[in-house]
Amino acid sequence: MKRVIKLSRVWVAAFCMGVLLAGCGGGSDSVSSESVGSNSKTVDSEGGKAAVLSWSAPKSRVNGDGIAMGELNKYIIQYGKNADRLDHKVIVEGAQEYAEMTHKVSNLDAGIWYFTILVEDSNGLQSAPSEPVNKEIKS
Repeated sequence: MKRVIKLSRVWVAAFCMGVLLAGCGGGSDSVSSESVGSNSKTVDSEGGKAAVLSWSAPKSRVNGDGIAMGELNKYIIQYGKNADRLDHKVIVEGAQEYAEMTHKVSNLDAGIWYFTILVEDSNGLQSAPSEPVNKEIKS
């Protein structure tokens, strides 16, 4: 049985609202690029069709217990063209080092891409995935 970290709803909301999806090649955003505090960053998206995701590290679990940066291990970005079947995965190491994270997913072909993120702690416990966000890449 898979054990799960239960992160606060505040963290999930911050991720969803703090995500900045930017594309090259004429893509247009399908989601709001609002930011919560300093949770979003502008990242150069040169070279190919891409989505840039930005988020903040969680500070607590759903039960209210705090989670220290040193307890975080990595983030897992899941993405795909079907929101119910995210068949691509990227592992972002170094979660314990940075409170603000950004990752560029490159080489996306035309269509609507859906993204979720989850965090894994140093004991291998994983959070539930965030609510999906999407980005349309135009040809």
